[in-house]
Amino acid sequence: MRRAEVLPGKPFPLGATYDGSGVNFAVFSEHAKKVEVCLFDPGDPTKETRRFPLLETTHHVFHGYMPGVHAGCLYGLRVHGPYEPKKGLRFNPHKLLVDPYAKALHGKVDPKAPFHAYVHGGKEEDLAMDTQDDAWGVPKGVILTDAFDWEGDRRPEVPWHKTVLYELHVKGFTKLHPRIPEHLRGTYAGLAHPASIEHLKKVGVTSVELLPIHAYVDEPFLTQKGRSNYWGYNTLNFFAPDARFSASGSLGEQVAEFKGMVKLLHRAGIEVILDVVYNHTCEGNHLGPTLSFKGLDAGAYYRLSEKDPRYFMDFTGCGNSWNAAHPYALKLVADSLRYWVEVMHVDGFRFDLATTLGRDRHGYDTRAAFFQILHQDPVLSRAKLIAEPWDVGDYGYQVGNFPVLWSEWNGKYRDTIRRYWKGDDRQAAEIGSRLTGSSDLFALSGRKPTASVNFVTAHDGFTLHDLVTYSQKHNEANGEDNRDGANDNHAWNCGVEGETTDAKVNALREQQKRNFLASLFLSQGVPMLVAGDEMGRTQKGNNNAYCQDNELSWVHWELNEKQRQLLEFTVRMTKLRREQPVLSKRRFFRGAHIWDSELKDLAWFRPDGKEMKREDWEKPYVRSLAFLLGGDAIATPDDEGHRIVGDTLLVLLNAHHEPITFLLPALEWGADWELVVDTAATGESQRTHTPAGGKVQAVGRSVVVLRRPTTEWE
Repeated sequence: MRRAEVLPGKPFPLGATYDGSGVNFAVFSEHAKKVEVCLFDPGDPTKETRRFPLLETTHHVFHGYMPGVHAGCLYGLRVHGPYEPKKGLRFNPHKLLVDPYAKALHGKVDPKAPFHAYVHGGKEEDLAMDTQDDAWGVPKGVILTDAFDWEGDRRPEVPWHKTVLYELHVKGFTKLHPRIPEHLRGTYAGLAHPASIEHLKKVGVTSVELLPIHAYVDEPFLTQKGRSNYWGYNTLNFFAPDARFSASGSLGEQVAEFKGMVKLLHRAGIEVILDVVYNHTCEGNHLGPTLSFKGLDAGAYYRLSEKDPRYFMDFTGCGNSWNAAHPYALKLVADSLRYWVEVMHVDGFRFDLATTLGRDRHGYDTRAAFFQILHQDPVLSRAKLIAEPWDVGDYGYQVGNFPVLWSEWNGKYRDTIRRYWKGDDRQAAEIGSRLTGSSDLFALSGRKPTASVNFVTAHDGFTLHDLVTYSQKHNEANGEDNRDGANDNHAWNCGVEGETTDAKVNALREQQKRNFLASLFLSQGVPMLVAGDEMGRTQKGNNNAYCQDNELSWVHWELNEKQRQLLEFTVRMTKLRREQPVLSKRRFFRGAHIWDSELKDLAWFRPDGKEMKREDWEKPYVRSLAFLLGGDAIATPDDEGHRIVGDTLLVLLNAHHEPITFLLPALEWGADWELVVDTAATGESQRTHTPAGGKVQAVGRSVVVLRRPTTEWE
């Protein structure tokens, strides 16, 4: 009897799995009638060489084993079934689909390809099926082996309380770096270059947070304008690292290069955290392209309207929302995350619009299946999990309302710090909460200060330099008539809109930058710095540079004197944070004596040296206040069980526009104070000493940090 060309194979693992002799293919679709695998010539990816059906079906998984198919082969899927958009069914075998479990993709989406499942531009919109073949213009999956020498790679496992996050774009960080070979600039290998690592170590970074590197697609409306989606929040595949950041190739070489990058960063003690976009995909709404999930089983992977499944529910503002309530859609997310941890060795994830993933049929729920799966998973529960705790749907703003194990981008921290240094009224109580770890947001859920990821700026919005240079957004370069981007930024231009030669204005701007950086690194929680902010990077007032893949977005490395001074100030602040354990506490303050401490762990003072009372916090005009962090009142011991004792710090904050003279607390709070930081000084502050009860002047809009010498508690 003649042996069948395609063997039954197995329904797991999903995707294409090479075993040295052939490949097992497994594809999920609950409503498809037939699934075919198409092979393509690596030398000419537009040429289909073979096509065969997956004849076996187990639990809605089509599977088959193809002997002789080897690593390096290119493939795609064709899925047959009813084309009935009004029922949420959009099967069209004329459209080649990307395997959701493909580990590498070769080629890009050609904007001229007929990748819509319907007759694009027709009167019936998405109701009339299109029969043009689009295989020539769609990326192909690459069959891979798992061969890679990790050389005993060990994860840095940086504790949360010692973590300093650094958000960067793989391309933008190195594209202009003069010490990196030109062919490596803008790539994974470039990020792992010694020059990159040297800067990260100098700044004090423990963990890089990479803007999306999952394979993504440029939106047609951008390509028509000659632009691209620079940020990458338009995912096509959740497993494949995007080949546009590869210096070595796109036939699987990008995977090895990414692994090599992780290995070298780990060797330097730096963690790798991925910004991941599971809340939506590049396929948009009912009029968007059909490239993968939509053609495999739209109702399984996306939230469809219950009243009319022709239409997609949209909590993301991007046309569709991932169906995290469906078992296989949820499994795909978990499998993807586990793959990046176990196979690619990444250390954690920042989830874009994470609220969407916590939505079930009734709304956001902290007990949603997505959270349950991550919490019980022995691999993922140990990774660093960071939420962007909002989306654009009803009740989408969920800051402080994620489960245990999660840290969150603290949008309230960002807004409060900006308002305070801008000089807004009624910020005293808010600034007190945000600087001390936001216990009002995170304590009730059983979390600690490290649940708060503190940031003043992020990729989305003004850079630090622009935050003090522009009061209004200037997004004209995006070609959307300045309509895009946030209008309310709590920004202040220090008196002049845009760049100026006014020396006083420029001096104030530099001082405000130092105020923001000092506040960030003096706050309890996890600080996040954006690449280039430490060197005064500008986007010329553009607060939504998502489509600016050019020097407007890239980090510049040729620094003037002011930029060098800002970099050195940042380095001093991260060094101070590392050296002073009171700045990275693992528990919230109690405002009380701990152990047999001489001082309270936290105390707040008015400029006259008296402790603040309830009515002081409620006064609208309070812009000047001080807080003391007791160095001998740290509740948690170190890993060996020893008591942690450090210096006591006294921080003077003056957001008023005029100088304020602070009377230091009486002798009971410390006999002698040493100046360690003054944001009004352009260089390193002189180590002057002031006795208890003495006076220290904080100039208008400045931060002063005093230290109680170590000898007093030794």
